[in-house]
Amino acid sequence: MWHNYRIWLVVGYDLLAASTAWIVAWWLRYNLAIPDYSVDLLISSLLFVLAVELVAFKLSGLYRGVWLFASLPDLRRIAVALIFSALLIPVAMLFWRHGVGIPRSVYIINPLILCLLMAGGRLSYRAWKEYRIYGWLRTQGKPVLLMGITDEAISIFKQLERSPDWQVIGIVDNAAELKGREVHGIPVLGRRENLAAIAAHHGVKQVIYADREGGHHERRIAYELCRNAGLEMLVPPKMEDLISGRVQVSPLRQIELEDLLGRDAVNLDNAALHQLIHQQRILITGAGGSIGAELCRQILKFRPAHLICLELSEHALYQIEQEFSAHYPDTRLDFLIADVKDFERVLSLCEHYRPQLVFHAAAYKHVPLMEEKNILQAIKNNAIGTLNIARAAIQSEAQKFVLVSTDKAVNPTNVMGATKRLAELLVQQLQANSTKTALLAVRFGNVLGSNGSVIPKFRQQIAAGGPITVTHPDIIRYFMTIPEAAQLILQAGTMGRGGEIFVLDMGEPVKIADLAKDLIQLSGFDLADIPIIYTGLRPGEKLFEELLANNETTQQTSHPKVRACISQAEWSLTPAELNELINPSLDEKLIREKLMRAIQP
Repeated sequence: MWHNYRIWLVVGYDLLAASTAWIVAWWLRYNLAIPDYSVDLLISSLLFVLAVELVAFKLSGLYRGVWLFASLPDLRRIAVALIFSALLIPVAMLFWRHGVGIPRSVYIINPLILCLLMAGGRLSYRAWKEYRIYGWLRTQGKPVLLMGITDEAISIFKQLERSPDWQVIGIVDNAAELKGREVHGIPVLGRRENLAAIAAHHGVKQVIYADREGGHHERRIAYELCRNAGLEMLVPPKMEDLISGRVQVSPLRQIELEDLLGRDAVNLDNAALHQLIHQQRILITGAGGSIGAELCRQILKFRPAHLICLELSEHALYQIEQEFSAHYPDTRLDFLIADVKDFERVLSLCEHYRPQLVFHAAAYKHVPLMEEKNILQAIKNNAIGTLNIARAAIQSEAQKFVLVSTDKAVNPTNVMGATKRLAELLVQQLQANSTKTALLAVRFGNVLGSNGSVIPKFRQQIAAGGPITVTHPDIIRYFMTIPEAAQLILQAGTMGRGGEIFVLDMGEPVKIADLAKDLIQLSGFDLADIPIIYTGLRPGEKLFEELLANNETTQQTSHPKVRACISQAEWSLTPAELNELINPSLDEKLIREKLMRAIQP
């Protein structure tokens, strides 16, 4: 560090400032006229003072900072150095008998003047340098308004000051007492209700909303204000997207459907998750799917010893292999092709890798596809496949097995839901004879943006010019984001002791028609451009989903968004009865009837 000539320039400035402060302190003490008899003492003590202060500056780390980025930490270091030197100088003076005759007020005035000179010099340099580099940018770019006075909004303003793309005009906020005042030099122009008039007066087309702690309700209100005013609403990127590399580092992005759906941030028990995952061998089935891949991403944050990604689709497996190998080169990863319906393959893998945790996310989940011509395969994959993985986990002495289930398993009216309910029941039945492996299930609703879900379909229809097809104007569903679902599955995994079914808090249900309208508007269109057509309920589809069966209740757990489901009914299925469900000689209508009877208590 000391080989850099800039450091010596800084040291030189500080010594000059210290000399000036010591002389000015004497000058002020004697009412601007230092007597001749004190001049020799001033000069002889100056060298001693400079030596002490230079040592204090060095020990406080003052020369680690960069003047261009001078800020509170630098001011804190200056304060520490001056307090230390202000205490040390008079003591040292008296000890070495240099202090005799020095006025006591000089010891007080000196550090105050020195603080002004050192802090002022650094901040003045930063202001001058930033103006030279960025000053011309402040009048460039598109005019934009900030909505709300938050730390995040101010942080974004500071980033945009250095951007040629944006020019922050002012702030709109509902605090009436702030109108006409300034925050960090940005004028407060008025209340949010006057957004349209303020934007029109200043020629603004975009508004930045940066209040991550305000919750989804406030975000929805802000969006409606912007939409009614004909303004584009921008928000900061999500932290998980920045970390995962799904978006580039940028202060702003367009608001998305996920921002409006009423899903607030999940607070995780990271200590429990670290204890569950860190340095463990973990197997994920369906690792190439939306939930399986996100489970892998969340797990990798806690540094497992070994992650085994099992997937049937070669293409999906290749995609996650490319992603994870690039981002987690220090973690042992294996990417395996296997079909959960193949018990011998699954058992050999489990016995070879000996996973301590197994998360079973592989499933057929598309309701209409499973309803009529694929019933046998749905049972084999969703129920028998779950049984295979669970048995393999038990035989390889895994500590925990977690089944990723669905709210469609509650009072099911379709094959997909019935096969997932059968899977839940089979897992609970296995638990009765398992002493070393805890088996549990986690049940939740629809996931935004998952493979085959309604959102990607709507986006494709909008891109094609419409129309958007919705089955029924009153159909409602529970939704959560993919990261939230994966995080809560892991959180439930920390709680299970065996045999439980955990139900995730899905929040408020959302009308699919409203979802389609939001997506149309977020894409820059209206219903005249992209109409919505109602096509009627599909086979097996319900108007609304349920979270609990008729004979089930829930109780609280240690996490507010995870509840434990308690069933009042007993259930069992013999191997012969299970084999009858996958008898290929039976027609699918009969198999469907047997399936629905089999899951009844």
